[in-house]
Amino acid sequence: MSGRVEGKVAFVTGAARGQGRSHALRLAQEGADIIAIDICGPIRPGAETAIPASTSDDLAETANLVKGLDRRVVTAEVDVRDAAAIKAAVDSGVEQLGRLDIIVANAGIGNGGDTLDQTSEEDWDEMIDINLSGVWKSVKAGVPHIVAGGRGGSIVLTSSVGGLKAYPHCGNYVAAKHGVVGLMRGFAVELGQHNIRVNTVHPTHVATPMLHNEGTFKMFRPDLENPGPDDMAPICQMFHTLPIPWVEPIDISNAVLFLASDEARYITGVTLPVDAGSCLK
Repeated sequence: MSGRVEGKVAFVTGAARGQGRSHALRLAQEGADIIAIDICGPIRPGAETAIPASTSDDLAETANLVKGLDRRVVTAEVDVRDAAAIKAAVDSGVEQLGRLDIIVANAGIGNGGDTLDQTSEEDWDEMIDINLSGVWKSVKAGVPHIVAGGRGGSIVLTSSVGGLKAYPHCGNYVAAKHGVVGLMRGFAVELGQHNIRVNTVHPTHVATPMLHNEGTFKMFRPDLENPGPDDMAPICQMFHTLPIPWVEPIDISNAVLFLASDEARYITGVTLPVDAGSCLK
């Protein structure tokens, strides 16, 4: 039995680890070759952050895992804020792999703590540059190749539950992720004539380094000296209707795969939450 995206090529951003790696592997499992990019370093040179930066070794591991599934993979270390570098990586990947059918604009950051009126311009600009403009630049780099192929395609943008509702103390993130929905709808109406579908996925908490790190543990449990995942879990669970604190990367990847596959051939312009019922609260 052939895979659900057999013979297609997918471009995945933020692919060194976490959700991005999971998406690349899930698509590869179902027959896609992969163009995988990641910044592989800190967002700000020399900056100390609560979430450890992805590394070149992380991206290499993603590539090895894809190869282990007997699929081809092309990688590049690229910052999604750099439009020229993204275009060069995608152009090179398409040259090597022969086509492009799927774009998964997953790369993003998460931070919080300040109210909107107290958010610094640096934090605001960084969030919008990566989580909104970076998504636009990633899609922009890939669209000409999908159009040129003449076979249609699928674009999946990673938003968030925070792209559908607001939370306090992360307004820059909420604004960027709402913006991703507008971007998706704009691309969907413009690209529909080419049979290119564009949708968003909206994860709740996902068990990746972006959630499971010392900074997040302390943010959720400032009352404890050395909190860990088990200490944070009851608070995370309060966000959900289903009795779980967070979902796994594969849960998001399965939604991405569905939207990328021909099973979703007439689904476009949709906001798909994978949120354990968070939007109901």
